[in-house]
Amino acid sequence: MKCLICGCDDTKVLESRLAGDSRSIRRRRVCRNCDHRFTTYEKEETLEVHIRKKDGHVQPYQREKAMRSVQVACQKRNIKMEEIEFMLRKVELRFQELGERVISSRQLGDLIMEGLSTLDQVAYVRFASVYKDFKDPNEFYSILRSLNKSNRSPTEGRLRNSSDRATQKEDPPCLPA
Repeated sequence: MKCLICGCDDTKVLESRLAGDSRSIRRRRVCRNCDHRFTTYEKEETLEVHIRKKDGHVQPYQREKAMRSVQVACQKRNIKMEEIEFMLRKVELRFQELGERVISSRQLGDLIMEGLSTLDQVAYVRFASVYKDFKDPNEFYSILRSLNKSNRSPTEGRLRNSSDRATQKEDPPCLPA
C-alpha cells in the first residue's frame, strides 16, 4: 500500500478489525518513510452482474429494485425485513456462484421465486402473479396446485409429499383422565 503523502510503498499495519458492515476489513497503517498514518479498507471483490431484459436490453442489477418487488409481495405478511434481506442475499450469492456477468431477467425472477417459496407461500404467489404476468384465474389455480403438491409444512419448515403424509399416523385425540 502506497503512502498518500510521500508515495513510499513501505507501510506497516498497526491495527486490523472488521468494519461496521462486517464485510470489509479496516486497517490502520503508518508509512515507514514519513510516519504518516492513514486508514485503508479491504473488501471482497464482487462480480458486477447485469440483467438481460426480455427485449434484449441489458442493465446493471439494481438491488433496490429487487428489494421493492419482494417487499410488495410480502406486504401485510408477518415477515421481518431481516428475513427478506437474508433471502435476497442468498439469491445474490446464487447468481454470483453462476459466475456470469449477464443473467436473464427470467433467471433472476426464478431465483427470487425460489427464495420466496421457502419464505412465504402467499408472497410467492403474489410475486409470481406479477413476474409471470398472470392473465386469468386459471394461472393462479395452477400455481396454487403446484404449491399443494409440495405440501409445505410451515411448522417444520420442510417440504413433504403426499405419500409421506399418508404413511404418518395421527396422534389419537386426548381424552380427559
